[in-house]
Amino acid sequence: MTEIWKPHVVVAAVIEADGRFLLVEEHTEAGLRFNQPAGHLEAGETLIDAVRREVFEETAHHFEPEALLGIYRWHARERDRTYLRFAFVGQVTGYDPTARLDHGILRAAWMTPEEIRAASARHRSPLVARCIEDYRSGRRYPLELLHDLSAG
Repeated sequence: MTEIWKPHVVVAAVIEADGRFLLVEEHTEAGLRFNQPAGHLEAGETLIDAVRREVFEETAHHFEPEALLGIYRWHARERDRTYLRFAFVGQVTGYDPTARLDHGILRAAWMTPEEIRAASARHRSPLVARCIEDYRSGRRYPLELLHDLSAG
C-alpha cells in the first residue's frame, strides 16, 4: 500500500505599518532566521483563527486579517517537506507586552523592505521575500474566497 502524501498546511501574516513589516526572528535547525509570523494549522481550526493565533503567539500582537495575499506551495528539499502556505494581510489591533512568545521565537521585529532584503540570507524560506513582493505589488483577494464547511 502506498503511503498517503500530505503537505504541511501553514498560515502566515504580512503586516505593514508605517513602511515597516512585522517579522519574527526565530531559532531553527539552520540557526537564527527571519520569517513572517507563521505556523501550522491545527485540527478543528479555521485558517482565519489559525493566523490570528499564530500572530499573537509569535509577536504578542493581536491581528485581524482583511484579505488573502496568496496561496503558496514550497518544497523544502533539505527536509523533503512540502508546505502549503495561506498568507494573509491585515492590521494589528492591539499588543500585549506581558504575553510570552512561542518557544523558539527570539523577538518580533518591525523591518523596512531594505532591511528585509539585506537579511535575505537569513530568511527561513523564499516565501518571506515573495510574500513581501506580492504585498507591495498590491495583490489582495477577498476572504470570502475561503469556505469552512465544518464551522457551525
